Amino acid sequence: MKFLYDLLIFKASILLPIIGLFNKKIKLFVTGRKETFSKVAKLKNAKTIWFHAASLGEFEQARPIIEEVKVKHPTYKILVTFFSPSGYDIRKKYHLADVVCYLPLDSKKNAKKFVEIVHPALAVFIKYEFWPNILNTLKSKEVPTILVSGILRDKQLFFKGYGGFMRQSLKAFHHFFVQDLNSKKLLNSINFKNVTVSGDTRFDRVSKILEQDNSLDFINQFKDNKYTVVAGSTWQEDETLLVNYINNNATDDEKFIIAPHNIKATAILELQKSIIKKTVLFSAKADKNLSEYSVFIIDTIGILTKIYAAADVAYVGGGLKTGLHNILEPATFGIPVVIGNKYDKFKEAVDLVKIGGCICIKNQQEFTENLINLKEDENFRKLTGVINKRYIKDNFGATKLIMNYLKEKV
Repeated sequence: MKFLYDLLIFKASILLPIIGLFNKKIKLFVTGRKETFSKVAKLKNAKTIWFHAASLGEFEQARPIIEEVKVKHPTYKILVTFFSPSGYDIRKKYHLADVVCYLPLDSKKNAKKFVEIVHPALAVFIKYEFWPNILNTLKSKEVPTILVSGILRDKQLFFKGYGGFMRQSLKAFHHFFVQDLNSKKLLNSINFKNVTVSGDTRFDRVSKILEQDNSLDFINQFKDNKYTVVAGSTWQEDETLLVNYINNNATDDEKFIIAPHNIKATAILELQKSIIKKTVLFSAKADKNLSEYSVFIIDTIGILTKIYAAADVAYVGGGLKTGLHNILEPATFGIPVVIGNKYDKFKEAVDLVKIGGCICIKNQQEFTENLINLKEDENFRKLTGVINKRYIKDNFGATKLIMNYLKEKV
């Protein structure tokens, strides 16, 4: 199986540049990696702590630890690597990192070269990033390596009879910090006992959101003290439900802020044209009386968290596509959260649906019925929000556990 894996990586290195000629995201994936080794060369001979995240969501799980490390170990350099262009593009200028770059393709040659240049004092992998050649190289170089906010499932290759080479790569980890007991049991079942159920570091991250100033003057002007639904990180499937509701069911005292995942001008224009109520774009808000509008489309990035602070109800996109976005950010403000029905890979969503803080919908009828109910039943809306706020509070502390462990490693 290891031979087949290496062959697959080799084929990917040949095919991806060709596919990139026709696919913008793949092109970014390929061209961005051309700069990786020149970027990490700046870290040669420096004391470096390396954090690797698949994309933006995983980066948010790394962030509380990075912030603590910078305070307690200011002499260390910070390297952050991403697998996905979407994560890299948004955080490539992250101020606490000395170098931000793509992870190279996981060939033996790349892994050896990368680890030898960086030679990290510590490697921190987030959630479910397991690259066998890189992990094996870290082990051979005796680099302390940990997994943070890990999630393991029985369908993963580690737990299959033919997954021996992947199980072998797990030996690189000095410790596994996992989100739940099931992950610990799975690791124990393949003889890994160095496991701690620490929870998810994102809870520590979102808890700090309430300590900052989340007010935005233009949002306050738009809201005008009216009932407001904020739809964050929406895909086309989500927007279809939203637009139908806005056009056919929304009342005059109801406002909507939509922050699409895709902010390309053509997609934004199409969304705006589909809405019959008075709609304004973030990029065109200047010199407008925003209180006169019913729908505000946010065609920029980086401000969604603050916008959630103005919401009475949040809808978080991606759950109709199996790629649910972050529900903890709106939940920390103590408001109800509505999501699509494909959320089983997200522990926090499973938990919140079970205890009633998160409402799951699968079609237009359920979406409409729940939004009407949330608007009309203020008591239900407040109680649902309280469940979310309490859930966030009850799950603090993963970062402290991890930092206590790192005292002996850094």
